Amino acid sequence: MTRPARARTFGLACGQLPTGELNSLADVPGVRIGHHTRIEGEIRTGVTAIVPHGGNLYRKKLVAAVDVLNGFGKSAGLVQVEELGTIETPILLTNTLSVGTCCTALVRHAIEHNPDIGRRTATVNPVVFECNDGYLNDIQALAVTEDDARAALDNASTQVQVGSVGAGCGMSTFGFKGGIGTSSRRITFDGTGYHFGVLVLSNFGRAGDLRLPDGRVVAPPKAPADQKAPEKGSIIIIAATDIPLSDRQLKRVIRRSGVGLARLGSFWGHGSGDIALGFTTANMLSHDETSALVDLRILNEERIDLLFEAMADATQEAVLDALVAAGSMTGRSGHYRPALVDVL
Repeated sequence: MTRPARARTFGLACGQLPTGELNSLADVPGVRIGHHTRIEGEIRTGVTAIVPHGGNLYRKKLVAAVDVLNGFGKSAGLVQVEELGTIETPILLTNTLSVGTCCTALVRHAIEHNPDIGRRTATVNPVVFECNDGYLNDIQALAVTEDDARAALDNASTQVQVGSVGAGCGMSTFGFKGGIGTSSRRITFDGTGYHFGVLVLSNFGRAGDLRLPDGRVVAPPKAPADQKAPEKGSIIIIAATDIPLSDRQLKRVIRRSGVGLARLGSFWGHGSGDIALGFTTANMLSHDETSALVDLRILNEERIDLLFEAMADATQEAVLDALVAAGSMTGRSGHYRPALVDVL
């Protein structure tokens, strides 16, 4: 299968920091991404899974944080992440009306590996994010199944597909076809190299507002009737790093995703659900910890500007990555989204 073009294929690099080897979220060691895509009849949807490490995530939780830029969304699990500062399941992305199905799939997956859940120990907090793909997808069909979610988990690898795949299948961005995009940066502290990656589910922005890194403002050819209509899409931003951070520091970092979105021409409209989650693989907390005190390493806050820069740049480039990789698509009721590459 021919791999889709990436943002840098068209010179759409963002910032000055070097990228990781794959220029993807999977540059962070241990992180894997999987997709399951549904295209049949008027169905244009799917599931994307982010698996933060190869072990038992319920038993070995990762420090995490969430930041809500605009909360017009139906995601699940965010309240506990905000309160406890950890994640304990893989992260699933899907369409708005399939959040419950994906939650159930994550719960079953966790119980399968931890039969004491809800009996001899605590319940589990599934984390699921959504965007509304109803323009191209028959969202009322409720097509996503638990088997689709499990397939995305089973497909997880370091070879990350981008564009109209998984949860990104039916998404739109700035009037173009949107979807899944990713980018990463390499950062050195005290002579040691670290990784910082971002993956987006991109489904936001008004047609005609997209601004490229060189300053060009780009509109879809034969601009659709919804140009300059209210911004009603959403974007989900997942950040990962192997730099040791506290949940408070992670929250500060992922908040800078908004800088990348603003550079692209977004203002986080009233109807747009713009949410970021970040986690670090460097700080792990045991579910079965018996010690009263545990040790965590964190970054000297005087050095955090590099992460702010990486977050802004990688978010901006990940959205462009999704736009470049996604081809044009005709979906439900003949609705059509052109590809950005048709303009570039």
